[in-house]
Parts: sequence; C-alpha cells; structure tokens
Amino acid sequence: MLNRFLFSKIDNSQLIIFRVFFGILVSLECYGAILTGWVRRTLIEPKFTFNFIGFDWLQPLPGLGMYYYFFAMGTLGVLISLGYKYRFAIISFTVMWTGVYLMQKTSYNNHYYLLVLISLIMCFLPAHRSYSIDAKRNPLLQSNSMLTYVRWAIIFQLIIVYTYASIAKLYGDWLDFGIVRVLMLNKASYPIIGGLLQEPFLHKIIGISGILFDLLIVPALLWKPTRKIAFFASIFFHLFNSIVFQIGIFPYLALAFTVFFFEPETIRKIFFKKKKPYLLQKLEVPKYKNILFILGGLYFLVQLALPVRHHFIKDDVLWTEEGHRLSWRMMLRSRSGSLKFKVVNKETGEKTTIKNEDYLTKKQLRRIGGYPDFIWQFAQRLKKEYAAKGEQIEVYAVNSRVSINSKPYRPFIDPKVDLAHVKWNYFWHNEWIYPSPGSEKH
Repeated sequence: MLNRFLFSKIDNSQLIIFRVFFGILVSLECYGAILTGWVRRTLIEPKFTFNFIGFDWLQPLPGLGMYYYFFAMGTLGVLISLGYKYRFAIISFTVMWTGVYLMQKTSYNNHYYLLVLISLIMCFLPAHRSYSIDAKRNPLLQSNSMLTYVRWAIIFQLIIVYTYASIAKLYGDWLDFGIVRVLMLNKASYPIIGGLLQEPFLHKIIGISGILFDLLIVPALLWKPTRKIAFFASIFFHLFNSIVFQIGIFPYLALAFTVFFFEPETIRKIFFKKKKPYLLQKLEVPKYKNILFILGGLYFLVQLALPVRHHFIKDDVLWTEEGHRLSWRMMLRSRSGSLKFKVVNKETGEKTTIKNEDYLTKKQLRRIGGYPDFIWQFAQRLKKEYAAKGEQIEVYAVNSRVSINSKPYRPFIDPKVDLAHVKWNYFWHNEWIYPSPGSEKH
C-alpha cells in the first residue's frame, strides 16, 4: 500500500510547470530586492546585521557585493525556470538563499524560510526531465513521468505549514480579533481600501477566515468535489494578502503550489498541450527507497518538531520570542519596545549611555527594543568594539519595556544582568528576560 502510494509513476507535468513558476518567482524576488532598495536598506546601509545567532561568520559582502550576490541569485532563478544546468542552478540558489536568510533577521518573513525548504526539496527532484534545455541537450534525461512521492513531498510540507499556521492563531488576541485590528491600523492610509480595513466586521471576517483557510485549504484542494472552490478561494485569499500586507512573492508561490493538487493530465492539457501524456500508472520502487525513507523521515520529523518546541521552553512565546521562528507563527503579534544600553568600564567604573541611533538603521531601531536576541547580540557587539580599544566592559539594558499587540508597556529585560558576559541559551529559556505579565510578579 505504501509503495503504491509513493512509488506509482504519474505524468510529471505538475513538477515541470512548478519548476518554471518557481524559477520565475525567485528571480523576481531577487531582482526586485535590488530595484526596490531592499538590498541597500537591509544589507548595505547597516554597519552590521543581526544574523541568526551562531552564524556570525555569515556577513554581507563589502561594497556593492550584495548587489552582485542578488543579481547572481536572480540569474540562477532564470536558469531554474529554463531548466538549464538545473542541478547546479538549484543547489547554488539554495546555498546562496540560505546564506542570506541566516545573515540577517531584521527583515524577517516566513516565506524566506519556506523558500529555503522548498529550494532544498527541489534539489532532489527530477524537475528538469521535460521542457528544459538540459533535456533537449541530453535526450537521455527526457522523461514524461515521475514517482508520486515527488508530489507528496511538496504537499506534506504544505500540510505542515498551513496546519501549524492555523493552530497558532488559536489564542486570545486572535480569537477576540484584537491583533487583527492592530495589524490593520497602519493600513488606514491605503487608497480606496484603507478605511474599509478599519471596520470591526471586516476584522472578524479576516480573523475567522484566516483560521479556517489555513486549516482547510490543503484538504479542500486534495478532495476533488471542493478543489475548484478551494482554488478560487486561494486566489482571493493570497491576492488580498499580497495587496494588504505586501509580502513579496509568497502569495504567488502559494498559488503556484496548487498545481500539485490537480490531476497531472489536467495540468498537461493547460500548460503542455504538445507534451506526450503518461497514463500507465506503473509501480516502480526505486533502489534508493530506504535512503529516501530515512532522509525524508528525518526531515519531516524535524519539520513537525520545530513548531512545537516553544511548548517545552519556559514562559509564553508571544512574550519571550523563544521558539517563534521556524514555526509558521505568521502575522500573530505586533511588538514594540524601548531601552537604553549602559556600558560600564570594568577598570575605571566609568558609565556611558549608548546612543542606539549611532549604531543602528531606522529598521534596526524598531527591532532592537522588542526582541531579546537582538538585545543580546547588540551587547555582544558593544563588547567586541570596546575590546578592540583595549577596554573591558559590562553592558546592561536599562529601562527595557515591551508592548505586545498594543497592550501597555511592561518591563522586559533584567537591568542587573551583564549581557556582555551572559551566554545565549539556544534551546531553553534565558532567565534575564522578565516573566510575561500575569505569569508571576517581577
């Protein structure tokens, strides 16, 4: 039964057209990042970036280097779409995109992480076997079929993304639509729809539909009687997100995924009318079956575990942010914070209050007060800077206060802890973060 489910041969039109869409979208993402100024603001203008902790060695290239870097990634996207040097192109893009993802988190979107995962999966898929330059140059590559596990690898990943996104919304501030109202406040200036987005009835529609869409969209696409309705619902939902939240290619990537839910023959007739169909439904168990089960099992086990890890970390993830990333907690909260850094010279006892704006860009300033890992990393940055001048210092975060979902500001970081010398706890709670309001008294 499992063999037939995963290793039946089917028409590969779904994978081929997805490769084309995927390559076009990632090239637009990379070229667009240059043209819109995202690369300049995020990777060139900052004096330093807030990388994922543990990846300090990943730093932006100097000068105009990051422009060339993104241009190269965009060009790789074109090669992926054309199916030219596909393995080289997709592996290179995966490595380069993962590097960008890890070297900065000031501009963070879940679709950046999803691109890492989908690119990684695509490295192992035979997406260049048809309608590609590679197949034209090497007829031995040409094939009109693929094994069904290829399709299910993408679908399983989507089930994880959407299911966890839905479950994460089942908390107080989403269920009473308060966070939806907060998210819409800064959309009031949008032409035509800005005023409508402030209406309470629309907040309820957005809140309820957000939960239901994420929970039901994959099953609805899989079930043939509801597939077309789900497809048109996806178009509306993702175009709405694109217009209102302006989150890059993610809505269009999400729509591209829908090709895996329609019958291969339907996709072939729409996009590849001249393509020879494959209709045999032959069972073919590959020699690498055991390796596939081991690696695929480990991969999806990690994907299932990462989004629930915050349940094993002390306190509320909405407050501490510990376990928030890599967990599909999308558009769940709004954070703002303020603090000052006090530097104390260990030898002289001299105290200095740091002017954050002397070090950080406007976007970094909006992040620094509300995220504990940013606060810790900045303290480490100050420690290194003063050490280069021969000074040993202590760093304290004073007057640290945070507001979650526009609620009253609360004390956030213990001002008595020397952040320059405390270690970052990767897997458990960092005790210098004050308890969340209501969990216990400070």
